[in-house]
Amino acid sequence: MKYLHTMVRVADLDASLDFYCEKLGLVEVSRNENPGGRFTLVFLCAPGDREAAAERKAPTVELTYNWDAEDYGGGRNFGHLAYAVDDIYETCQRLADGGVTINRPPRDGRMAFIRSPDGISIELLQAGPAKAPAEPWTSMQNVGAW
Repeated sequence: MKYLHTMVRVADLDASLDFYCEKLGLVEVSRNENPGGRFTLVFLCAPGDREAAAERKAPTVELTYNWDAEDYGGGRNFGHLAYAVDDIYETCQRLADGGVTINRPPRDGRMAFIRSPDGISIELLQAGPAKAPAEPWTSMQNVGAW
């Protein structure tokens, strides 16, 4: 398992970049504009991690800016922790066998979400290429929110 990033939703991307980059000193590693999904993702890292973060070898902070206004009250601005796993199907099966609810099953062989006992959302991503879709995951529905 490898720690990837922490996601934080932001209401004002410019103000957030000013805070995280200009004031705190983080640097932008990459940016993804998604017009279809109406969001922008900006990945930041500490200056000393820039080269490693660009190669996805160091953890980053993911700022998620949803283009449509949302209320992030109650701590909803914190998104999730993300980890790369060697085998997403084996990891999800082990978690399910241990009583963990798979909120977003890995139907695509790439991504799943679970929650900690305190409700913290955790994203699991298949390391390397996605695995071929497989049952029982392909047919599983989402449970709750992630």
